[in-house]
Amino acid sequence: MKNLKDKVVWITGASSGIGEALAYALAKQGAHLVLTARNSEKLQQIKDTCLKNTKHVTVQAMDLLNIQDMNAAVLALIAKTGGIDVLINNAGRSQRSLAKDTPLANDRSIMELNFFSPVALTKAVLPYMLNNNAGHIVVVSSISGKFGFPWRTAYSASKHAVQGFFESLRAELYDTNIKVTIVSPGRIKTDISLHALTESGQAYNKMDDGQSNGMPADKCAIKIVKAIKNDKKDVLIGNAEVLMVYIRKFFPAIYYKLVSKIKN
Repeated sequence: MKNLKDKVVWITGASSGIGEALAYALAKQGAHLVLTARNSEKLQQIKDTCLKNTKHVTVQAMDLLNIQDMNAAVLALIAKTGGIDVLINNAGRSQRSLAKDTPLANDRSIMELNFFSPVALTKAVLPYMLNNNAGHIVVVSSISGKFGFPWRTAYSASKHAVQGFFESLRAELYDTNIKVTIVSPGRIKTDISLHALTESGQAYNKMDDGQSNGMPADKCAIKIVKAIKNDKKDVLIGNAEVLMVYIRKFFPAIYYKLVSKIKN
């Protein structure tokens, strides 16, 4: 089992939800945390909490849509921390709108943050890991990356793309000591539905029933940390909803009936 004490672990989307919960869970492992999101004030608050359990926390506030800045950010971070042992691509945004009502600009916006951003950051970090022949790349996908989901056409597409890219990357890195873990959460109790993009381009501002009754984010984070420590390749995290992945695979006719009844 991998020891994360003093390992430099970079978490994107660390200001809320699963990312924030991961920060607290990894702090208890004694990791050297790097916290990234746009909200530097919130990151500072999380840093202060994490410092109760670990010695080193670095705040690296940045907009992950500014892909052109990533190489410089990676170089600056390596100079500051001495390296990057684990990269957790967690930042993302969900969607609540029907395909027929969703402007193409919204589809592009979701793809930029959920797919191109983690791909770009991974490509910026990868040369350093290859040079050291060591590292661990983690991406937080979704069960929506395993099967189609109403009201989430762009979101589901972005997560399918994430699944395809990082599975392929793992195969390319087979003969190295660089690990790739794909995490596919189901319904986790976070604010993701509140910030989901609607057809108007505004936030949904509603808490889905499934989200409010979902697995607590801290429990999800503990499972992700366990998956990282055990070098898991692909992990499903959630409650009964993750069974849909297996229903889709083994009982497609039942899946088609069930998925058509999902309303949010």
